[in-house]
Amino acid sequence: MIPAGITLGISMGDPLGIGPEVVVRALAQVRIRAGLRILIYGQNPVLQLAAEQAGIEPFWMRVAQSAARSTEPLPDGVTVIDFDLPDATRETTPQPTKAGGLVSKALVEEGITDAMRPTGEARHIDALITAPISKESWSMAGYRWPGHTELLASRTHARRHAMAFESPRLRVALATAHLPLMAVRDVLTIGRVFDPIDLGNEHCQRLGIERPRIAVCGLNPHAGERGIFGDEEDRVIRPAIEMARSSGIEAQGPFPGDTIFRQALAGEFDLVVAMYHDQGLIPVKLLAFDRAVNVTLGLPIVRTSPDHGTAFGISGKSRADAGSMRAAIDLAMLLAQSPVRRGHLPR
Repeated sequence: MIPAGITLGISMGDPLGIGPEVVVRALAQVRIRAGLRILIYGQNPVLQLAAEQAGIEPFWMRVAQSAARSTEPLPDGVTVIDFDLPDATRETTPQPTKAGGLVSKALVEEGITDAMRPTGEARHIDALITAPISKESWSMAGYRWPGHTELLASRTHARRHAMAFESPRLRVALATAHLPLMAVRDVLTIGRVFDPIDLGNEHCQRLGIERPRIAVCGLNPHAGERGIFGDEEDRVIRPAIEMARSSGIEAQGPFPGDTIFRQALAGEFDLVVAMYHDQGLIPVKLLAFDRAVNVTLGLPIVRTSPDHGTAFGISGKSRADAGSMRAAIDLAMLLAQSPVRRGHLPR
């Protein structure tokens, strides 16, 4: 159950993907209480079509984008802020498109703007949930952002940030995210490894874990075997762990990436820090694809997202699972009510 007194913002994502469907399905399950506001940054015809295909009666109010810019507070309940943007769905099969990139980028930009507004302003939101966008669509529209995470970090002027994933059985933070695998070794620094340890520790504390136990993966097979398979563990990862420990964080490692997740599942650790995208995401999605949530650590705002993409192949077929979106809403609500603690600075 979502309590009152909180304003959520949800960007619709790529209009040709499953974002509109999972937003509608997830919110149809939410009990709307007095004092709760949910703003959907989207296109009303797209959301209405998604509701019709899912057999859901539209349950929201519509406000034109121009009217929503006033200083008057928006009503309680669910409101679609209807953007006057090109209809990317017209006579187009679900696939990456320039129009889809233009629409989805504009929607998330508006959500970030509202999340950064001072508390008390009419359009301030306490948390932003982002439905999936297509990185290819953004590229076709001329945007060079690798994804939501990097855009959010830039727009919010976050000094440090890390991509993390929350699921019922496993919690993971990443030292690197949207990079080619061959580039990971070149960008991995002591600070780059320390940040997700520190920010992950803060995240766990916000969730009520007083003294988080953090496991840190190695980069190489067998965590390098003391230099036999690479020196990154001794040269970069161990110093980052020692820095964290000297700051009072209970961090251990580096551990081989092929065994440490089993220990975390057994309850020995509260968070695993992985060195690259797939090292951390494969176990998370294998265990909880329909319940895992992407959360950006280190931002001055709360941002969560489903752990899946646009799934163009099933878009419009009323087959999308809204479990991850519902989990993203629940986590955003929890974090919006939890005070932000200052992490240890790496420098």
